[in-house]
Amino acid sequence: MKSKHTFTVIFFTRKSRSVPNQLSIYVRITVDGQRAEISLKRNIPSKEWDSSRNRGRGGSQRIRALNAYLDSVYSNLLDCHKELLEENRMVSSNAIKSRYLCEDDNSKTLRELIKYHNENMSIVLKKGTMKNYYTTEKYLYRFLSKKRKVSDVRLKQLNYAFLTDFEHFLRNYRDSKKNLLLGNNGVMKHLERFKKMLNLAVKLEWMDKNPFNQFQLKYNKYDRQFLDEEELEQLESTEMGNERLERIRDCFVFSCYTGLSYVDVKELNSDNIVKGIDGNHWISTKREKTDKPVKVPLLPKAREILEKYMQCPEMENKESLLPISSNQKTNAYLKEIADSCDIDKNLTFHVARHTFATTVMLSNGVPIETVSKLLGHTKLSTTQIYARVVESKISEDIGNLLIRFKEKAIKKSAVT
Repeated sequence: MKSKHTFTVIFFTRKSRSVPNQLSIYVRITVDGQRAEISLKRNIPSKEWDSSRNRGRGGSQRIRALNAYLDSVYSNLLDCHKELLEENRMVSSNAIKSRYLCEDDNSKTLRELIKYHNENMSIVLKKGTMKNYYTTEKYLYRFLSKKRKVSDVRLKQLNYAFLTDFEHFLRNYRDSKKNLLLGNNGVMKHLERFKKMLNLAVKLEWMDKNPFNQFQLKYNKYDRQFLDEEELEQLESTEMGNERLERIRDCFVFSCYTGLSYVDVKELNSDNIVKGIDGNHWISTKREKTDKPVKVPLLPKAREILEKYMQCPEMENKESLLPISSNQKTNAYLKEIADSCDIDKNLTFHVARHTFATTVMLSNGVPIETVSKLLGHTKLSTTQIYARVVESKISEDIGNLLIRFKEKAIKKSAVT
C-alpha cells in the first residue's frame, strides 16, 4: 500500500430524471485519480443548490438539516479513510465506499452477528440454551428500536456506553401491566449471552476488541432451596389422594435420590439401567444440558419408584420409565404438593437436584468431589453453588472432632 496518496471528497448533483427542476445529490470519493460515487438519496430544487460551495443555499430549517447531513457524510468518509490506514489495508475509493456502506468485512452489523451466531450455534448448543439466546436477541432489537431509534448498528459502534444503556434498558423493562420483568441476575444473564456473541465477533475478526472487557457482570448470590431430611420424609409419607399429584411427587422424589434434572428424568428409558461394577443397578445416561456421561448408583428409594411404574399398565407401551408431565405442568403440580405436605418452600423440579446434593449426599458424608461426578458437573465450583453443608452435618463433624480430641487426651494421660 502506498504511504502517500491523494484523497478527496466532494458533493455534486445530477438532474433528477423523475422530478423536473430537482437535483439528486451524490458524493464522489477520489483516491489517486480513481473515483467511486454514492447516491445520497436526497433531492433539492435547482435554485437552492450552491454549486460553488456544494451545499444547500439559504437558512431555512430544511436546508440547515440537509447541510448538517452532508457534513456528517463528509466526516464519516474521513473516518472510513482513517480506519483503513490504521488497519494497514489497501486504501482505494471503492474500499472507502464499501466501508461507509457497511459492505466490507470490518463493517458487519449486530443483526449480521446475531444471525451468524444463531445459525452456527444452534448445531452446537442445546435447544433450551438457544431459546435463551433468542430471548436476548428480542431484548436487543427492542432496545435498538425504542432507545436508539434504529433497526441495526455497526459492530464497531458498540462501546461501553452502549452496554450500560442496554443494561439500564433491561433493568427498567416492564410488561403491559407495568411490572418489572427482570431481576439483577436475569439482567446479568442477558448481558452474559451478549458478551459471548461479541466474543465470537472478535474471533471472526469482525471487531478489534470486546467492549465487555471493561464491563463487570455482577451476580447476586443467594442460597438455592432444597428440602431438609424432615421435609423430604414428609413429602414421601404424605398421602396425595390424587393420582396426578402422586405421580409427580414420585418423579420428584426419584430425582431427590438420583440428582437427575427434569429433562433427564423425562428421557430415562430401560437402556439407561445397567449393572455397575459392584453388581448393583446403576443409571447410566448423558446429561441433556452438557452431553456429559453420568453414572449414578440406583438407591433403594429410587429403585422402588421405578419398580412401581414398571408394573403400571399405562407405562407398558412407553419408552420412558416414569410418568412425568410437561415441565410447566410439573412445576404447577409441585406447588399443590407443597401445600398438601405443609412445606413452605417454592417447590420446583430443580429443588430435587439441590436436595440430592445437600440432604441425600453431603449431609450423609459423601465427599463433594463424588457429588460433583454424580451431578455431571464439569467443574467443582458448580457443585459448590448447588450444595451446602447443613448445620446438622457441621454439628456431627465437630462432635467427631471432639471425640478425637478426647481420645488423644486419654492416650496422652495414659503415657504420662
